[in-house]
Amino acid sequence: MAVLQSRWHYCGLILLFVLLGTLWEARAGQIHYSIPEELDKGSFVGNIARDLGLEPQELAERGVRIVSRGRTQLFALNSRSGSLVTAGRIDREEICAQRARCLVNFNILVEDKLNLFPVEVEIMDINDNAPRFLREELEVKITENAALSSRFPLMEVYDPDVGVNSLQGCKLSENSHFSVEMPGKADGPKYPELVLVRALDREEQAIHHLVFTAFDGGDPARSSVAGILVTVLDANDNAPVFTQPVYRVSVPENLPVGTPVLSVNATDQDEGVHAEVTYSLVRITEKISKTFCLNVLTGEISTSAILDYEDTSFYELDIEARDRPGLQDRAKVLITILDVNDNVPEVVVTSGSRSVAESTPPGTVIILFQVYDRDSGLNGLVTCSISESLPFELEKSVDNYYRLVTNTVLDREQVSTYNITVTATDKGMPPLSTEVFISLNVADINDNPPAFPHTSYSVYIPENNPRGASIFSVTAHDPDNRENAQVTYSLAEDTIQGIPLSSYISINSDSGILYALHSFDYEQFRDLQLRVIASDSGDPPLSSNVSLSIFVLDQNDNTPEILYPALPTDGSTGVELAPRSAEPGYLVTKVVAVDRDSGQNAWLSYRLLKASEPGLFAVGLHTGEVRTARALLDRDALKQSLVVVVQDHGQPPLSATVTLTVAVADSIPDVLADLGSLEVPHDSDASGLTLYLVVAVAAVSSVFLAFVIVLLALRLRHWHLSRLLQTSESGLAGVPASQFMGVDGVRAFLQTYSHEVSLTADSRGSHVIFPQPNYADTLISQESCGKSEPLLIQEDFCKEHDSAVQVRLIAFILI
Repeated sequence: MAVLQSRWHYCGLILLFVLLGTLWEARAGQIHYSIPEELDKGSFVGNIARDLGLEPQELAERGVRIVSRGRTQLFALNSRSGSLVTAGRIDREEICAQRARCLVNFNILVEDKLNLFPVEVEIMDINDNAPRFLREELEVKITENAALSSRFPLMEVYDPDVGVNSLQGCKLSENSHFSVEMPGKADGPKYPELVLVRALDREEQAIHHLVFTAFDGGDPARSSVAGILVTVLDANDNAPVFTQPVYRVSVPENLPVGTPVLSVNATDQDEGVHAEVTYSLVRITEKISKTFCLNVLTGEISTSAILDYEDTSFYELDIEARDRPGLQDRAKVLITILDVNDNVPEVVVTSGSRSVAESTPPGTVIILFQVYDRDSGLNGLVTCSISESLPFELEKSVDNYYRLVTNTVLDREQVSTYNITVTATDKGMPPLSTEVFISLNVADINDNPPAFPHTSYSVYIPENNPRGASIFSVTAHDPDNRENAQVTYSLAEDTIQGIPLSSYISINSDSGILYALHSFDYEQFRDLQLRVIASDSGDPPLSSNVSLSIFVLDQNDNTPEILYPALPTDGSTGVELAPRSAEPGYLVTKVVAVDRDSGQNAWLSYRLLKASEPGLFAVGLHTGEVRTARALLDRDALKQSLVVVVQDHGQPPLSATVTLTVAVADSIPDVLADLGSLEVPHDSDASGLTLYLVVAVAAVSSVFLAFVIVLLALRLRHWHLSRLLQTSESGLAGVPASQFMGVDGVRAFLQTYSHEVSLTADSRGSHVIFPQPNYADTLISQESCGKSEPLLIQEDFCKEHDSAVQVRLIAFILI
């Protein structure tokens, strides 16, 4: 029943502490909670979400978590309720040993803002431990002549609880010779002493059995018991005595194993075997037994293990000196471990990102890390530094935390990765340091538009290019990364002569290669002005443009065009007139030609390709002027045919020819006499007709000569023979005799015959008009040849005339 009541009391005490633990206070920004030890896993500690000013669901959203160093996590966050709970059973004695207050400190990190909030949880002690003896039985040897009030140390009694729950007192079972007293500190180990209150008599009772009980002040109280066996010895006058009751020594922690630390000394005034003193460690713990060793004969204390100030900085040893009969003395050895700078600082990156956007403003926290040194004093003071050339700086936070923040705007295009060396150095002598390398990538943002290497481009392409051929390639570079650097190309919308630019030029959106969709004609347009746009794939996309001038180069694809003499449309041949009196260099005509090409493709030169009379005419190389090369001679033909070639200077050169007909005559009759020969046959039938006419003219000429001879003979005979004249008049009936009065008469006939000749340069036909003569009888009757109609040279003579009339007409033409 007593046990059951004790448990109910214990549970009520825990409930009280839990209620008290919900109260917290903010001291200098610190959150404070109090909870009792031995709570179950998941027990409520405090409403951390409320104390941080957050909603419970924000704990996960904002990455709130616990950060601590060098200790198993004792607490956890409940993201549903927003509470701080225990992560397991908490034993105050295991965490804080005998300290009066057990405080557990850690930090709450809000990840999204990299803010730290210090939290302090006080673990309240409950009476969960009973006092404990290091040994359950102890034998104490006392001489029978020991003085009253003599004190004899007993085994150590230890209660890990603190305060009223710790060891409060002890008692002995009922006896008449001994009592027990327990001097010492309020907390920590107690060293009870057995006090002699009545003289001993070995002969009366040589052995005393005692029961030693130790109890604490908890509610309910806990207690432990141990047995004490007291053996009464025969008298020994002097006990060993240490030279000093307390020995103090300070040694550095880096002593080698086996190094002597201290020697204790006790002397015995007895002689013989009663003066032989041996030394031993009493109230020894496992840790002390592993760290130090005692020479039982000399009292020398040496190290048996490596000392570590960070593990234990102070040792208290109890040394007992005992002579052979059993008398003893005790002394304390206080060993202080001095810290040496044997631990390098440690840097632990707590949180942060290894990537930062280049648009991050100055003062942004990138990484949060903690530095600590297990040494103490100046050896444990640590400073952190980074290179001053970096665009970062360190800011001191709480509890040896540092924040790495930006101090300027980053630019990935200048530096894409920063290798940051954090150097942590303590203030020991000599100072120790450690380096931590942090690689920080600068994340790209789309802050650079694509850039062309030139502000403008000029492209020269020959005309008559094949359709679909690539004519140029542009490239724009974007210093950004990934999709922000993926460049696509396009053409700005525009029109050329009312037609969209896209009908002439296209561009590959990926490669920037431009293609001609049309075969360009230099004579149509000579240049194209367009703008190429380069856009990246960022969000939002950035773009830039560049002007592109495409110049069409002329090709020799046009033959020279002859403007003068113009080719007539009626099939006739143009005729140029050159007088027989023309001097050398006389300008007969000028060939005028143009070339639609440009440059040397349009440079024209003229030369005489063919001439019916070589050497008679010359053509200006650059002017196209046709001039006489020498004086005209009577033997030169009346009709001169010239073929002039006009050639450009292209590669290959192109040319055109024109045929000129030059009539050489001093007077119009001379021109008329040769008009028939100016006819340019149109086809093979016309050429044959010309041949027949030539033969006919030759035949008629022969007849005419014979006729003239006969006529002259008749004229001579006329003077002598009138009858012959009459006969002649009867043979030439219908023809006026006045027209045949000899050569003078014929000349007079021609003079009285008024005629008109019309020569045209742009007609292939020459017209001869015979007006009505002033005399009554005509050589050609108007009825047979048509009235008042011009007589064309190329037309056939009237076939209805009789032979006499034909003969007279031929004679007229020849004259």
